[in-house]
Amino acid sequence: MTVLHPHHPHAAPTEKHQADNRTSGERVTPVARRALALLRIGFGLTFLWAFFDKLLALGFHTGYDQSGVLDRFGEAAWINGGSPTSGFLAFGTDGPFADFYQSMAGSAWVDWLFMLGLLGIGTAFTLGIAMRAAAASGVVLYLMMWSAALPPETNPAIDDHVLGAISLVALAAVGAGSTWGLGRAWGRMPVVRRYTALR
Repeated sequence: MTVLHPHHPHAAPTEKHQADNRTSGERVTPVARRALALLRIGFGLTFLWAFFDKLLALGFHTGYDQSGVLDRFGEAAWINGGSPTSGFLAFGTDGPFADFYQSMAGSAWVDWLFMLGLLGIGTAFTLGIAMRAAAASGVVLYLMMWSAALPPETNPAIDDHVLGAISLVALAAVGAGSTWGLGRAWGRMPVVRRYTALR
C-alpha cells in the first residue's frame, strides 16, 4: 500500500488546486467582477437616492402637494415633519395585505425603520461593506413593497421588487464588495472575521 504525501505527484489535489483547475466558464472574470461591482453600486445609489429624496423632498418622487405643485424642501420633507411612508401606505396599497399596510400609515416607527433601512442598505452596497446584513434587510424591504400592491401591475406574479431582492442576495453571495469597494478591508476587521454575518 502506497502512502501519498502532500508533494507526491499522485497526491489528491488540494482545494486550491481544484479551484485553479476550473474551466474558464466557472471563474469570475475581471469583466464580470467589474460588472457586478457596477450593479452593486447602482443598487446602493438607488437606495441612497430614495433616502435623500424623502429626507429633503427633492421633487423626484417626494415634494408635490395635492394639486401637483412642486415644493422642494417643503413640508413633505421628512426633516420638516413629512411622513416618507404615509402616502404610499394609505393610497398606494392594494390586494390581500392592503388593510395591514394601511393600518401602519403615518406611524413614526414605520417611517424611522423605512428611512434607516434605505440609508443602511444604500450605504452598505455603495461602499461594499456589511453586504450580508444589508442584503437580508433589502430582501425584507423589497418583498414588503411587493406584497403591498398585489398583483403587480405588469405581471401576475413577479416584478422589479422580486428581481431586486434576488439581485441583492446574489451580489452579497459573490462578494461583490471586494471590487471597487471596501469589502476586502472590511472583511479583515477582527469583529467581522468573528461574526461572518457582518461581511
